[in-house]
Amino acid sequence: MEVTRRDLLIVLAAVSIVLVILLPSLLIKPGSGQDSVESDIASSLSDDIKERATYLIKDPIHTSELIDEEFWFQDAQEKLKRDRNMRTVNKRAKNVIFFLSDGMGISTQTAARTLKGQRADLVGGEQAKLSFEEFPNVALSRTYCYDYTVADSACSATAYLSGVKANKDTIGVTAAVKYEDCQAQLDKNSEVESLLAWAMDEGKSTGIVTTDSLTGASPAGAYAHTASRDWTNNVDTPEDCEDIAKQLIRNKPGKDFNVIFGGGGKNFTNEKNDLEGRTDGLDLIGEWKENKKTTGKGYAYVTNLTQLKDIKSDDTDYILGIFNDDKFEYNLDLTEEDDQPDLEDMTRKAIEILSKNENGFVLFIEAAHVDKAHHDNLAQKALEEVLRLDEAVTAALEMSDLEETLIIVTADHSHSLTINGYPKRGTDIFGYDDTTDEQLSDDGFYYPTLMYATGPGRKPAGYDVSKEEHLKSKDYVAPATVMRDSSAHQGEDVAVYAVGPQAHLFKGLIQQYYIPHILGYAACIGKGDKFCNTQ
Repeated sequence: MEVTRRDLLIVLAAVSIVLVILLPSLLIKPGSGQDSVESDIASSLSDDIKERATYLIKDPIHTSELIDEEFWFQDAQEKLKRDRNMRTVNKRAKNVIFFLSDGMGISTQTAARTLKGQRADLVGGEQAKLSFEEFPNVALSRTYCYDYTVADSACSATAYLSGVKANKDTIGVTAAVKYEDCQAQLDKNSEVESLLAWAMDEGKSTGIVTTDSLTGASPAGAYAHTASRDWTNNVDTPEDCEDIAKQLIRNKPGKDFNVIFGGGGKNFTNEKNDLEGRTDGLDLIGEWKENKKTTGKGYAYVTNLTQLKDIKSDDTDYILGIFNDDKFEYNLDLTEEDDQPDLEDMTRKAIEILSKNENGFVLFIEAAHVDKAHHDNLAQKALEEVLRLDEAVTAALEMSDLEETLIIVTADHSHSLTINGYPKRGTDIFGYDDTTDEQLSDDGFYYPTLMYATGPGRKPAGYDVSKEEHLKSKDYVAPATVMRDSSAHQGEDVAVYAVGPQAHLFKGLIQQYYIPHILGYAACIGKGDKFCNTQ
């Protein structure tokens, strides 16, 4: 059969048309023969969790995305069908798990999810999801203190745990108590009870978990009443006022918490003679042990991961774990020799112990190092800590029945991390795009995608990130616009993610002090309105 020149031209034209259609989809994921697939690696939640947890968002996470309209149209239409059938859990919450990611603003979440996606080899990485971003209910929380526009972790802890706005740097008291006013602190009428105290009154088990010192502002919001977040031990605390460490060990509700995990050993017994530790010779850890002996119940004191793993939860009703003299080490700084538990380790053990109570439990868990890394403009360490939170939330979901457990994830305030334009998709989130001039300043210098408004990362005039030798280092200090020894918090709203009984009440723009009122209503605890009273 004779092949004419006209036949060859027709064949070549047909091949060209096919290439025009398929080539963009092939190029978007180099080396892949698939147009668009869901990524098992990048999925925040396992198939087992999604199968059990019918109240979670089940959106697919695509390894790559197509350029044609049909891909986006079908993806959106399928989501619409799923969302229309989303159910709410209109029941009492037997258990409440409250995750607090200190300093995790929206930009931090966006950058962390992109990092997660890039590590999972998604094209670009932006389409990944953090585990709690699959929660169906989201609200925005206003974070300001009673006296300051931009919150610190003390006034915000009082809001989201006790339900009132307070002054900056004060914890567990009303705004009638000014910063460092010891006499005002002594007025019992100014004290406010926390969500965990409400839970204990109803016979629930309680616990606090943090990667900070146990006397840090966030965990202290669960038990302390103080005019200064800095009164962590006897050194700076006025003689008439009780320091925060004493309040945890000696006073209700702290002394009756079933689970206490964190750092800050120097504030409880200063065996290593830390210059910032206790100087009065008290052994508050010994006091805790003696107190638990009198209960006749199983108790344990642990100081490392090995000991924590060896704990038999069935035999343990009370546990105190102090894993560092101060705050925890960053996850990126840990070595094989370190025996420090991570947030997931502590979360799993806490839930195991608390779940034994038939009346339920309330557990407060803080990922503290997102904030601490941001204060030093250490973007890599900050995002890594978000991913550790991601794992801890996944663990909580694996261990929880969402028909009876309400889980929320939020932040106390934001930080000034910015995601700057315009890198092409696929550019390392910790790097910059040198393939175009889109990340060149007007005076001809490259700048990185991640930067801060304030902090110690202020660079000299003419700084060019393309000449930075330590850009990929975990200790790289990202550029900041305004020099400050410690990066300032930001005052914009933060997100609240919720799943489980009454999670649907988290919606729209809310006040931060409204959060514990929803939780109290859902769990039928506290002095406010309760779901149980409406049935």
